[in-house]
Amino acid sequence: MIEMHDIWKTYADGTTALQGVNLVIDRNEFVYVVGPSGAGKSTFMKLIYREEVPTKGQISVNGFNIGKLKHRKIPFVRRNIGVIFQDYRLLPKLTAFENVAFAMEVIETPRRLIRKRTMEVLELVGLKHKAGSLPAQLSGGEQQRIAIARAIVNNPSVIVADEPTGNLDPETSWGIMNLLEEINFRGTTIVMATHNKEIVNTMRKRVIAIENGSIVRDQQRGEYGYEI
Repeated sequence: MIEMHDIWKTYADGTTALQGVNLVIDRNEFVYVVGPSGAGKSTFMKLIYREEVPTKGQISVNGFNIGKLKHRKIPFVRRNIGVIFQDYRLLPKLTAFENVAFAMEVIETPRRLIRKRTMEVLELVGLKHKAGSLPAQLSGGEQQRIAIARAIVNNPSVIVADEPTGNLDPETSWGIMNLLEEINFRGTTIVMATHNKEIVNTMRKRVIAIENGSIVRDQQRGEYGYEI
């Protein structure tokens, strides 16, 4: 599903964000990526959805060599990778329905299928009744649920979630995590970067810890392992 072989990433200013990373994430896994701020987690996540390319090494997602991918094939690969951000990144002038439907429109899904699938995922995230609301009319938790709906509407095999509960209160965070667990149960691989110690220690999934650009711990049913 996701494979990294001797991945290095050095930026133009000389900063080495990742060094010698090797790992395999299998289909249907739920993986937490943890570590101190500046450890290389965001770079790690961006490599998966091809926001960044490695300086050295090979990364493959769903059998595609991401680092060597031709630009014309990037949109095709990204159809199978949903991305959820900490700050939601909804389009402010579009309704909840339109924000989710837009992800299907950009890959030219037939219009007759867009409405059906969009309403399906809005129902899954519990916000079918807010389909006509603008982002400003939604709470933070509701906006994140719409962002999740947008990420899953094209039935991706992988979801990359970068601090999806970072801006949410504890109760809302648990609602989001229960939703992500349900999505994972339905067969989607989830890779989630987080600083939320309580969530990691309670849900006990695979934990990959990154420090100074290297993987220092990879545990099944792992714990967070850092003081907050």
